[in-house]
Amino acid sequence: MLPTRVRQAEPDDIPGLAALTLAGRRESQVSNQVCAADPEVIGRQLSAYAGAPGAVVLVAEDDAGQISGLLLARVVGPNPFTDEPSLVVEAVYVAAAARRRGVGHALMSSAAELAHEAGAVDVYAAPIPGARGMQRFFVQLGFTPAASHRTIPLAALRRRLVDAVPSRRRSVHRGLEDLIARRRQSRLATGEIPVVAPAEPQDPSADKMRQVNRAVHSRRPWESSTTIS
Repeated sequence: MLPTRVRQAEPDDIPGLAALTLAGRRESQVSNQVCAADPEVIGRQLSAYAGAPGAVVLVAEDDAGQISGLLLARVVGPNPFTDEPSLVVEAVYVAAAARRRGVGHALMSSAAELAHEAGAVDVYAAPIPGARGMQRFFVQLGFTPAASHRTIPLAALRRRLVDAVPSRRRSVHRGLEDLIARRRQSRLATGEIPVVAPAEPQDPSADKMRQVNRAVHSRRPWESSTTIS
C-alpha cells in the first residue's frame, strides 16, 4: 500500500482539485449533477466553498506530491434545531489510478478526526445520485439511510476506519513503534543503542562435555548429572 498524505487544501491546490472534479464528472452517469464542465467555473466554486464557515476541504496526495483524492464536507451546528455539531460529507473522490490503496479511508479518517475535534456526534453523507461507487463506499463504512442522506455515529465510524486497516499492516506498524520506543529508552539510559549478539546454536557434544566437567568437579560419575526425558 503506497503512502498517502492527507492535509487541508490550500489556494494553490484549486486547479488540481478542479481537474480531479472534472475526472469525477466524466465517470458519473449524471454528470450535470456533479459539477459544471468548465474548469474555471469549478475553480471559483471550490474557492467559494473552501471559504464558507465550517467548510472542510481535504486533499490526499501521494509520496510524489500528486493529488490523488479530495473530500468536501461541512461542520454544521450548534444551531436553533440542535445543540450538537455534526459533520456533513458532501463528496469523496479518488483518482482512478490511486484506488484500492486506502486513499478514501485516509480521507475519511482525517475528516473523522476533524469532526471529533469539533465535538461532532454524528456524521452525515449525501451521495450524489447515480454515484454508485460513492454510495457503496459509505455503505461499507456503516452509513445507514437518513432521509436524503446517510448517517453514522462518529464513534462507530472511527472504529470502522480503524478496523478497515489490514491487521498485518497494523501489527507491523505496532512492531516498528515498539522497536523504536525500546531503542529510544535505551539511548536515554546508556547513551547508545545496545548491540545484542545472536544466541549461538547449541552443540549437543559441547553440552555433554560441560556435564562431564561438572561431574568431575563434584567427584560424581558424569552419567548421574544427565537428565532423561
